[in-house]
Amino acid sequence: MRVDLFDFELPEERIALRPALPRESARLLHVPANGGFGDRTVAELPALLREGDLLVFNDTRVIPAQLEGRRIGRGTDEPALGATLHQRLDGSTWKAFVRGARKLKPGDIVRFGDDASLHATVREKGESGEVTFAFEASGPELDRAIAHVGSVPLPPYIASKRAVDEQDLSDYQTIYSRQEGAVAAPTAGLHFTPALMKALAARGIEQAFVTLHVGAGTFLPVKADDTAAHRMHSEVGTIDETTCARLNAAREAGRRIVAVGTTSLRLLESAADDTGRLSPFAAPTDIFITPGYRFRAVDALMTNFHLPRSTLFMLVSAFSGLERMRAAYDHAIAGGYRFYSYGDACLLERS
Repeated sequence: MRVDLFDFELPEERIALRPALPRESARLLHVPANGGFGDRTVAELPALLREGDLLVFNDTRVIPAQLEGRRIGRGTDEPALGATLHQRLDGSTWKAFVRGARKLKPGDIVRFGDDASLHATVREKGESGEVTFAFEASGPELDRAIAHVGSVPLPPYIASKRAVDEQDLSDYQTIYSRQEGAVAAPTAGLHFTPALMKALAARGIEQAFVTLHVGAGTFLPVKADDTAAHRMHSEVGTIDETTCARLNAAREAGRRIVAVGTTSLRLLESAADDTGRLSPFAAPTDIFITPGYRFRAVDALMTNFHLPRSTLFMLVSAFSGLERMRAAYDHAIAGGYRFYSYGDACLLERS
């Protein structure tokens, strides 16, 4: 499909630079399969869902994956570099998107942090500024070093407008995050609070957790003119046997599976067979969902509002229909909804 079909104009003032407080006070646009749109709040989510629905959350935890450093060993005026880690390959090796990657070549050494305490060797270079780093440290030692020198990798549309601060350490993390490894938050989950989770349980809505370590590739624009030419970056996901059994039992009983966030949806669809039955999953996935895709595992989706021409807007257009999502976004823009990671949300029912 032509990528320009997924373009739209978004006023700059619609981009949220801070989340709503309290989190569940964010607005929620209800997009049913048919009929008009409903302007609600996230706090009203329990009333919009059905008793017996099973919400699936992504429990990944964001790490301080934004690193600043310098190349060393090839001259006295070594260039400054910025690296955003996006996929761990093993205990000491990460793929990263690097600002200034053209200044690097395989074999170069980069020192990260103001105290230059973290060293890495360039193992290889890929496309679009992607670099594979082999760090001197490994395992928990490397994790501690990254935590020491790194910062929260806020999305470019926020980081370009203000500096990261202490508030982001909590704002850019879901309350149920526990599996470290993401470099971007599963942002639909940022709206949930202990009070909302309790209200959902009281309504008879179950909760399950899966893990997909969100990569920085989620922020990359689609540069191709046609979706067929776009390459998705892979992200590592896990669904255990117990969770699969719960989800399969819910589906067999005729209950709905509701994904909280596109990351949860992508992982569930990656683990499902043609009948929608889930099997345990522990692998990378680069699933790319565009209109025409037949959904197998997910019945409803809660997600934030996404960038024009992005793979995520393509995904929601596949889920609810392109024309319906364009109309929903027009409604949201005209109605003053806040967009992107710290913005408002929508609840989509599958077309």
